[in-house]
Amino acid sequence: MRLYCTKDYQKMSRKAAGIIGAQVVLKPDSVLGLATGSTPIGTYEYLIKGYQNKDLDFSEITTVNLDEYKGLSRENDQSYYYFMYHHLFKDININMERVNIPDGTKEDGDAECARYESLIEQYGGADLQLLGLGHNGHIGFNEPADEFVKNTHCVALTESTIEANKRFFTSADDVPRHAYTMGINTIMKAKKILLIVSGEDKAEILKKSLFGPVTSQVPASILQLHKDLVVVADEAAMSLIK
Repeated sequence: MRLYCTKDYQKMSRKAAGIIGAQVVLKPDSVLGLATGSTPIGTYEYLIKGYQNKDLDFSEITTVNLDEYKGLSRENDQSYYYFMYHHLFKDININMERVNIPDGTKEDGDAECARYESLIEQYGGADLQLLGLGHNGHIGFNEPADEFVKNTHCVALTESTIEANKRFFTSADDVPRHAYTMGINTIMKAKKILLIVSGEDKAEILKKSLFGPVTSQVPASILQLHKDLVVVADEAAMSLIK
């Protein structure tokens, strides 16, 4: 495990983008596992700047996204496909045929999860998987549970996650109750994992995730067992870690 403590969110975003950018430069045909949410937005902005400055070329990059809401189409402005397109893909030279995100419109959850898991396996897993950290320790939509769910699956979202996400919707009633997500084993197969965390409100769960017991009640704690985990967090998020 390597930990980088940055002054603030912007410096965290820049550092994370530098790590991803180095992966793109060193292996132009990398498979990048990408994440959504407010935390990676700054990272994506720096990657766009890297492309605009002609330092980065995404033309051979393949992406696999962590998750997608069940029941939302790509055109829905709250879908994660929409998020990724508007926060990254439309502003870089990525081949959209190489972009992979679970299809939220598929009603047969088992079939869609099996398809997506098989797709990731065909790529040999992600070369680098970007992750954020939920307040309850979830990564992707892998919520606290009695056991780790290994592969891509459909999950019922907890009330705390629905509460955290409702700010993006007109009301809490509009937040989807289910999502497709990579499983813990799928995530752990990535050759490198980059965890980015910002804010004092994440300090306690970050400490538990990195230095507490490995338990399915804190899903991110499994990352302690990964052979190449890089954590970039700002001072506020790292405030409880000496």
